[in-house]
This record gives sequence, C-alpha cells and structure tokens, in this order.
Amino acid sequence: MRSAASACPVCSTRSSGLPLSEGALGNLFERSRAAFTNQVAGIKAKLLRSTIICSDETSVRVKKRRGWQWTFQNAEACVPIIQPSRSKAVPAAFPGGVRPAFWVSDRLGSQQGGGQQWQVCLAHQLRDVQYALDAGDTVFAPGVKRILLRAILIGRRRDRLADSTLKQYRADLDRRLDAALKLEPTTTAGTKLRRQCLKYRAHFFVFVTHRLVPPTNNSSEQALRPSTIFRKVTNCFRSEWGAAFFADVRSVVETGRRLGLTALQAIRQTLDGELFFATG
Repeated sequence: MRSAASACPVCSTRSSGLPLSEGALGNLFERSRAAFTNQVAGIKAKLLRSTIICSDETSVRVKKRRGWQWTFQNAEACVPIIQPSRSKAVPAAFPGGVRPAFWVSDRLGSQQGGGQQWQVCLAHQLRDVQYALDAGDTVFAPGVKRILLRAILIGRRRDRLADSTLKQYRADLDRRLDAALKLEPTTTAGTKLRRQCLKYRAHFFVFVTHRLVPPTNNSSEQALRPSTIFRKVTNCFRSEWGAAFFADVRSVVETGRRLGLTALQAIRQTLDGELFFATG
C-alpha cells in the first residue's frame, strides 16, 4: 500500500510527507491575493506613467466559457488581465483615460488607437508579405520585404545614429515604399497585400525616429506564451477569481523578469509586501 504522502502527486507533497489538498492550496492562494493585488497596482501605475505601451491578446477558457487574456506591457512592466471580451472596450478602459505617446500592436481593430501614435507590428506585416511571396507575387511583395527588413536593421542601429540621420533614413524608407506602392501586382495575394500596405503605411516606420519604440510586438507575444502553454495543459480556469489571480501572478513574474528577478524572487518580494514600484 502506498503511503498518504505518495498516494497522489497533485494533492500531496513528497518533501514533507504531509498531505496537501487542492482546497488547502486554494485557501493559500486566496490569502495571498491581496499581496499580489497591491503589487500589480504599482506595476500598472508604472506602466501608465510610461510613454510606450504594447498590447496583445490570446484566448482562455473560464468556467467552460471562452474569454481573452490581454497583456499590456513594455520594457519595464507587464500587466495581463483576463476579460470575457476581445472588443475595443478592453484596451480603451485599461489606461483609465491615459493616452500614451506610442502604442505598439498588431492590426487587430480593437488594439488600434490606444496611443497618440501607433506602431504596427512589422513581424506580422512580414508574415503577410511572405504569404504573398509564397502565393506567387513577384512584382510587389519582394520589394516591400526588402524595405521592411531594411527598416528593422536601421532600428537595431538607432543607439549609434544621430537624430538627423534617423530622419534621413525615415524619409528614404518612405520614398522607397511610395515607389513600391505604385507597382501593380499580377496576383490576388499581391493585390491584397498592396491594399493592406496602403491602409497601414503611415504606421510602419514610427519606430525609426523614436529610439525606444520597438518595430515589432514580439515582446507581447513572448509574455503571452506561458499562458498559452498553461491553457493547453489545463484547458480552463474553474473560477473567475482563479483566472484573475493567475493574471496577477503572471504580472508579478513577468515584471520581475524585466527587473532582473527570478520568478521565486519576485513572488517572495511580493508576499513580503515589497513593492517593485510606488503606486503614486
């Protein structure tokens, strides 16, 4: 007969030999919620004081219903929230009236317009360019791909370039894109890509002359990746408070990583009441 300590790998711990039920874990999490809520309040305040916010979203399941985990983040702070909606109301409500100088996201309609200027994710744009190339477009897509890759390479050198040089590069990129947009693709995919570029072209190169703005939204996707894995493993949250608590823990761990802390250090600091940032 197996001992109580080894009977269930989920509901017991081998290290102490004492049984630990799911209910006990739930109570433990419930008691720690206030500490995480306070920490996340400071993280959100820090994020809203910054000039750049990046956003993205992925699906979740809460109580067998589909919802959405949004992430709002930059190089210093990360705040995930879980909401039942994917609509524009979510990113509109999150800043609470604050409108940052720059917003970085993909082209999802609900993520547009959050900042004074919008940098569209060039990684997403390059995927669409590659699709047009794979679909046989040899007129428009190749040139656009070269222009976007050139812009990203310039972005990697921004810290070594003068402001005047960056302005010249931005003007050159605009001229190159203007010339490419005059081409008439001969395939359906190329024509669709051209219409798309005409619609979003004003938001392609914002990052070139603003050194801290990223050219892609890859950091938001990376912040969401652990949650995507969690969803595939567990399928869903069985309670709304559990989903909210998970989002707070992810906020603490992700922000701690940006501050050079391990997940354990970030959680311990939170439970000890040590705030990463002041809330004021």
